[in-house]
Amino acid sequence: MGQEEEDRESAAVAVAEEEEEEEETKNDRKEEASSLRKHSLIMEISSKLIHGDLNSKIEAARDIRKLVRKTCSSYSSSSSPSPSPSPSSFSGKTRSKLGAAGVIQPLVLMLVSPNPDAREAALLALLNLAVRDERNKVKIVTAGAVPPLVDLLRFQNGSLRELATAAILTLSAAASNKPTIAASGAAPLLVQILSSGSVQGRVDAVTALHNLSTCKENSFPLIDARAVPPLINLLKECRKKYSKFAEKATALLEILSNSEEGRVAISNSDGGILALVETVEDGSLVSTEHAVGALLSLCQSCRDKYRELILNEGAIPGLLRLTVEGTPEAQERARTLLDLLRDTPDEKRLTSSVLEKIVYDIAARVDGADKAAETAKRLLQDMVQRSMEHSMSNIQLRAASCTPSNISSS
Repeated sequence: MGQEEEDRESAAVAVAEEEEEEEETKNDRKEEASSLRKHSLIMEISSKLIHGDLNSKIEAARDIRKLVRKTCSSYSSSSSPSPSPSPSSFSGKTRSKLGAAGVIQPLVLMLVSPNPDAREAALLALLNLAVRDERNKVKIVTAGAVPPLVDLLRFQNGSLRELATAAILTLSAAASNKPTIAASGAAPLLVQILSSGSVQGRVDAVTALHNLSTCKENSFPLIDARAVPPLINLLKECRKKYSKFAEKATALLEILSNSEEGRVAISNSDGGILALVETVEDGSLVSTEHAVGALLSLCQSCRDKYRELILNEGAIPGLLRLTVEGTPEAQERARTLLDLLRDTPDEKRLTSSVLEKIVYDIAARVDGADKAAETAKRLLQDMVQRSMEHSMSNIQLRAASCTPSNISSS
């Protein structure tokens, strides 16, 4: 390559670099101008909320929702190839700036307005400010939002009640807010929504109750046995026993199983024990641990009363599998429950841990110590399958032995 060609290439590179620098400068100016416009808009919204009339306040509250969403969507539609912060970080900064601009207190005051549009606009604005912003969550509760939100949970207006449920859910995700919300009387109203709310409302109510149930400062039971029937119904309707929703529902049922009223409600609910057994069979690691915990609580409280009820729902195969595949806590609970379900005296009872050791020893002799764990697991799974087939065979034999006279006299 000659000197002239090298000079031309160098010049072309220099021109490209200059054009790139100019483009970056333009982008910086655009971002600066956009930031100034946004700051001006935030200050305008804040001023309307603090000093404006009711219509201005409603308009400003609606603008908050638009601004947060616009920030996120504007980023998402950007075609810039350079790596940038995520859309949530942009909208997160907008939320923080709005919270710092003093918009929260006037929005909370709007929650008690006699005007339904004002309440709805304020609720939506507060929800948008609270999502993914821990500081705003705390500010909203500190500003006194919980009592009016609890009042809105009593409303017959489905839309406002569900927005209030979503707000309680969002605010209860902050640890420091939980004691205030737990002591507010929100929980019994959330339990009512489990029975009468829309699908989304019931999901939000379960999640909110689960959030509140983890509050260590609770000095009294958050929910009572009245929550059992709707929770059982929701768990029965939930096809995916491994879902996050099922995990939260079974966690609440396990808590309720610690009281005699809760245990009675579970056993009296149509399909209550079966729903827990099915969760043991098909649930996630978390939901199986809670479900077996609830069943164990029943059986430990009164073995004579609950043993047959649990056995009649075909719990053994799922429990056997759980001793191999569950979390360490679930495995221990499953072993303990299996021991309680056996129909032999205590001194002759073959514990599940002994059973596992026997299977492991056999596997080690067959395939060696290196593969013993895998072989033992397969053998236990075969045992589960055989147990299920044996149970089905017994059911078929009993059904075949029933005569019309037996049925009519029963």
